[in-house]
Amino acid sequence: MVTKSKYLRKVSKYLLFISCLIFSSRYIYFCLLNYSILYKEFNLEKEYYNESNNTLHRYDNIRRRNLRHGLKISSSSYHDNILDEDYEYVNKSSNKVNAVLLMLVRNWELPYALKSMRSLEDRFNHDYQYDWVFLNDVPFDDAFIEATTLMASGETKYALIPSSDWDKPDWIDDDYFEERLNEMERQNIIYGNSKSYRNMCRFNSGFFFRQKILNQYDYYFRVEPDVEYFCDFPYDPFQVMSQQKKKYGFVMTLVEYESTIPTLWKTVRDYIKQDKKQTIDTDSELYQFITDWNDIRTPRSRVESTDRYNMCHFWSNFEIGDLNFFRSDEYIRFFDYLDSSGGFYYERWGDAPVHSIAAMLLLKESEIIHFDEIGYLHAPYFTIPQSNYFQLKHRCICDQLEESRIDFSGISCLTRWWKHGPGKKFMRETYQL
Repeated sequence: MVTKSKYLRKVSKYLLFISCLIFSSRYIYFCLLNYSILYKEFNLEKEYYNESNNTLHRYDNIRRRNLRHGLKISSSSYHDNILDEDYEYVNKSSNKVNAVLLMLVRNWELPYALKSMRSLEDRFNHDYQYDWVFLNDVPFDDAFIEATTLMASGETKYALIPSSDWDKPDWIDDDYFEERLNEMERQNIIYGNSKSYRNMCRFNSGFFFRQKILNQYDYYFRVEPDVEYFCDFPYDPFQVMSQQKKKYGFVMTLVEYESTIPTLWKTVRDYIKQDKKQTIDTDSELYQFITDWNDIRTPRSRVESTDRYNMCHFWSNFEIGDLNFFRSDEYIRFFDYLDSSGGFYYERWGDAPVHSIAAMLLLKESEIIHFDEIGYLHAPYFTIPQSNYFQLKHRCICDQLEESRIDFSGISCLTRWWKHGPGKKFMRETYQL
């Protein structure tokens, strides 16, 4: 009985061993099978990946993804090399341009002046230390001079505007002037009843560049109090102006309030007739920019340009310009003719349309540049480069609501500039403009 029991236990052990062996073999087989399947899938995926990667990079020489910096993803820049390391190095290592940062400001605007200075110094000027020049129609006080001097990385200079350059000229009819002020106030025209605003617009149109303190400079960067620059500048704009022989640069273009300039275009047309095409080409693309009433967003339904001003202008609270353009006989003749009509006081002509129309009439297409890589806010509107890559690379910070972005709003003239200006030529090719 004992022998039989031992035998059964021995058999049970063998059966258990055989069962385990069989189970282990199946398990091993199952593992090997799965490994084989996974290996095949891996190889297949690897093959797909390699093929996809080859396809992706097959046309790199055309797409220019073989550049060190890669492609400017979604960049709105006109310039292919504007973000290249070499381009930045050239600008930062070159000698400074003979240029100045210019602010027309009053003593009570000191907090707003410092805000603008801090933003521009942080985003641009701390790398270059360009001079600051401050203009005022009354003397600057000590508190203003001390605070702005400490904020600037470059030298600061201060000048008092002569009364002859700032105040209303004697030949303006005072009675008619008061009548027009009251009428524009009744019509709720923006700054319609402001005398100082008119002085400012006339000064910025025809006298800022005549200030003795600016005689030593070739270029200026107009800076307004209470503005903001959203991104690190990818280059020195003065270097761009100098190297590319530009004479006027802007960041925003929009339509003017027609009620402020009812006779400006008529006065301009009278000047053009008097010029007899000696200095003005009314067949140029720039002239079309200010007379074409059709937006590039609907190019196939556009009609021929009229000879009526479409109100498009460059917003001059940001402008970078060649002072020698404004000092030229051609510009001064143009300004003097406009000024003699009294429109700066009897109406409310702004310096923005005056500068813009002068640039369209007196400059070449290649002499104007849109600085679309500069993010900028002047309430209520702002602009910022669209490229996410650009915004990350240049540390852009913008907390503004999208509806305040001017570039593609209903009052923007940017697409007209793409149509008639020197940039975005792919649009002309697409629409056969």
